Amino acid sequence: MASLTPTSKTLFLFHRPHLKFSSPCLETFLQSSFVSKRVSFHFKVPVFDRMPLKTATAVSATTAEKPKKRYPGEAKGFVEEMRFVAMKLHTREQAKEGEKEVKEKEEEAVRKWEPSVDGYLKFLVDSKLVYDTLEGIVEKAVFPFYAEFRNTGLERSEKLAKDLEWFKEKGYTIPEPSSPGATYSQILQEMSEKDPQAFICHFYNIYFAHSAGGRMIGRKVAEQLLEKKELEFYKWDGDLSQLLQNVRDKLNKVAESWTREEKDHCLEETEKSFKHSGDILRLILS
Repeated sequence: MASLTPTSKTLFLFHRPHLKFSSPCLETFLQSSFVSKRVSFHFKVPVFDRMPLKTATAVSATTAEKPKKRYPGEAKGFVEEMRFVAMKLHTREQAKEGEKEVKEKEEEAVRKWEPSVDGYLKFLVDSKLVYDTLEGIVEKAVFPFYAEFRNTGLERSEKLAKDLEWFKEKGYTIPEPSSPGATYSQILQEMSEKDPQAFICHFYNIYFAHSAGGRMIGRKVAEQLLEKKELEFYKWDGDLSQLLQNVRDKLNKVAESWTREEKDHCLEETEKSFKHSGDILRLILS
């Protein structure tokens, strides 16, 4: 709508403060036989395509998403996130990144341990039960992505079977699985069918812990009890670092489809994994 404003007066015939008008104004001179003097009018035509947009833009800017929170290790992949959380649960004697205080015997430096052959056999038997369970779970693959972790080269069941046979040939009695191993095996089985993110946490920590601290423990125990014999449990066919990297890549790929909540749930399971593994490890000192 246009407005007319006499140049000789400041009166607006139509008041529209919410409209912005074009400039310069179109000036028209009207000459009338009934008017003795010439009157000048300004026609102020509203330009609707100049409606203010700054307000909307400002609101959009202020409501923009905040920078995404970065989790420790996230830039390198989810496995690095799992590693970061796991290392914090070590003691300083076990790892330089460790933050946990030493409370149990197995948390002390391995050099301070006083293992027994009977205790070590219990540890090997319970460990075999856990690895049997893990390998059975990925073979069955209730969740399809479990199948990605078949035949990784990290499997330990056959290796442990050979070690137990060696002890048997040496005249040792092989015990039945004890409570720590049986309990953990059952937990893993049930978890794998209902909670895949939690299961993957345990899967990762069991295999990767054995490839690191587990090997160190094996060497120390072998020195004290087995005349430095290296058991098959601590041997891998092929380049271990490459086998581990292959599994890291698979784990990272699987986790790419998880939500942040699912990833956090996986990480939260780390402490439980350490507890059950620690119960089995403690058998060495029994």
